[in-house]
Amino acid sequence: MPSMDGRVALVTGATGGIGKAIATALAREGASVVVVGRTTARAEESIRDIARNVPTAKLEPLACDLSSQASIRSAVSDFLSRHDRLDVLVNAAGVFRKERQITPDGLEMTFATNVMAYFLLTDLLLDALKRAASTDGGVGSPASGPPEGTLNTSRVVNIASRYSNTKIDFDDLQSAKGKYSYLRSTPPTMLGRVLLTQEFAERLKGTGVVVNAVHPGLVKDTALLQDVGGPFRWLTNKFGKPADKAVDTAIWLATSPEAAVVSGRFWSKGKEMPTPGMGSDPEARKRFWDACTRLANPR
Repeated sequence: MPSMDGRVALVTGATGGIGKAIATALAREGASVVVVGRTTARAEESIRDIARNVPTAKLEPLACDLSSQASIRSAVSDFLSRHDRLDVLVNAAGVFRKERQITPDGLEMTFATNVMAYFLLTDLLLDALKRAASTDGGVGSPASGPPEGTLNTSRVVNIASRYSNTKIDFDDLQSAKGKYSYLRSTPPTMLGRVLLTQEFAERLKGTGVVVNAVHPGLVKDTALLQDVGGPFRWLTNKFGKPADKAVDTAIWLATSPEAAVVSGRFWSKGKEMPTPGMGSDPEARKRFWDACTRLANPR
């Protein structure tokens, strides 16, 4: 029996690139996969592609514009009307923007999509994740319950990126000061994802929900860099891995029994990565969480 048989997974960014590769891999493992796309049409197109590779796939579309908090809230409501539990959440969506853009919530587009969507979607789905952890044996365990002394788990996997010594400017979270550049606006959002991963993990101790981040490396031939083009896109397409070769660690975190006992870590190639600079600062983590909480208030 596939390791994810009977489990429900939700994957953002699942209409292309690494998100689509993760959705395909989880479907192959037997999960019922909710394919999140900006529109229903895009999600359904991705579902057709996945089904061609995995004829037995159990797939359903979910429309969500991840730059819009109203759309995220609506999508979660839609999901919860059909599912009372969620075993795996993979936040894989992201953007690079050449020009500074503002969302309907008044947020800078890169920050809204790369950070706030991860924060808000995960927060709104926590009850469903907790129910999945408490009602069965968790991913990779018998439905009758886990071995004695172990904990049922559901998983949150956040796709991030190695951020080196990038710092978050708490006085300019949304790149409003100076000349806008994706090279300046995007790296702090990757650090932000790691900080949120750590804080979610801390707050969810004992609930059975484990949260980890993963750096997949360069992934070639995706739409992620379509807007920015230039040398960075050329370099990524030249030296990056195909998406289906870049998802091994993400799938391990989402499905393996071994990953049920780790949380709040940053991974790459199956190994834990260091979190330099602010990534090792609990105060920065809490301050960033508080900032996201304020920005996620319903408008």
